[in-house]
Amino acid sequence: MGSDKKRVQFRAPHRLIDRTDALAAVLGEDRTDILVTALREYLQETTHDDALTQEIAAVYYNEELSFAQLKALVGAEEAANLRVLKQQLDEDFIDEVADA
Repeated sequence: MGSDKKRVQFRAPHRLIDRTDALAAVLGEDRTDILVTALREYLQETTHDDALTQEIAAVYYNEELSFAQLKALVGAEEAANLRVLKQQLDEDFIDEVADA
């Protein structure tokens, strides 16, 4: 992770934060490190779920998600594949309309 960090603030249940603080104490880390690691692992795991990837692609195809956002979610290679597929789908649609 680079030095370009963004400060965020959120509310979480006391029990969850207490568990986070306990784990941080055991590992000798601070709360932020634990939360960032948990968030990173969650995003990694969920964005490799095929059903979610299809949902992400659908939102991208509907132009509700930028390419940069897509790339951040699924990685550069998958984003490039989805962009090519979107272009092919758009070309097929244009061809269908032209043939009609």
